[in-house]
Amino acid sequence: MKTESLHQLYTHYSELPYSQRVLYTCTLLVLGSAYLFALIYLFHSYSGRDGNPGDLTYEDVVVAYTGSGKGSRLESALRGPMATMLPAEESSSVIGWVGEGASQEKYEQVVRPIMDKRCMSCHDGSNPHLPNLGGFDNIKKVIEKDTGTDIFTLVRVSHIHLFGLTFVFFIIGLMFSHAYLRPVWLKCGIVALPFVCLVLDVSSWYFTKLYHPFGWVVMVAGGGMGMSFAFMWCTTMYQLWFYKLPATVARPERTPLPPTA
Repeated sequence: MKTESLHQLYTHYSELPYSQRVLYTCTLLVLGSAYLFALIYLFHSYSGRDGNPGDLTYEDVVVAYTGSGKGSRLESALRGPMATMLPAEESSSVIGWVGEGASQEKYEQVVRPIMDKRCMSCHDGSNPHLPNLGGFDNIKKVIEKDTGTDIFTLVRVSHIHLFGLTFVFFIIGLMFSHAYLRPVWLKCGIVALPFVCLVLDVSSWYFTKLYHPFGWVVMVAGGGMGMSFAFMWCTTMYQLWFYKLPATVARPERTPLPPTA
């Protein structure tokens, strides 16, 4: 029987010392938990922007990057991702105040007490990623027409995503490189896929502002990253502890001593 040729430097998980396998396992568990929390945060941030809370749709993505075109950013938030943060009557009072012209007098009488009670714990200006809703001058900035995420915010978030996710997929891709998967081109494609999707995802944020159908690219690219992460995570975890190399590959000269280090 013809044996399969392997690169002389290729090392399967079964040939790694236990200490390195435990390190990989702990890293996978933490990264998997972090990715799960990121998905929850993503859903909470984007779902309901089209006025229908409870699901994440193409319309939600488009509104997030281009704006609703129907009202202010504050109104879009209160009808979308922040809909559960205020009672319906208080939300209606704030939205009604905006529709009536957003006078400072009514702000002090009606809106400010609501904001102080419901919003200021997060929107007090201490978090640069959230709009500051403290005071009339600050709230005027979010009652202008909703044009979606501004370019400066996209640039700031872009470099965070590009740096952060590159490190994440480098780490999990490095661990996945020990997996036995054939054909080799498929394994290489799975390693490269999340990086391609990352570039498509981030660049499509800007293109969506110019041409709405790029919102589909954002969704597909995000799904591609998620699926590649899940595949590499599951394959690595399984082959770390349960998988045995095929007999044609686990040749005597490649069979290591029981790893003890």
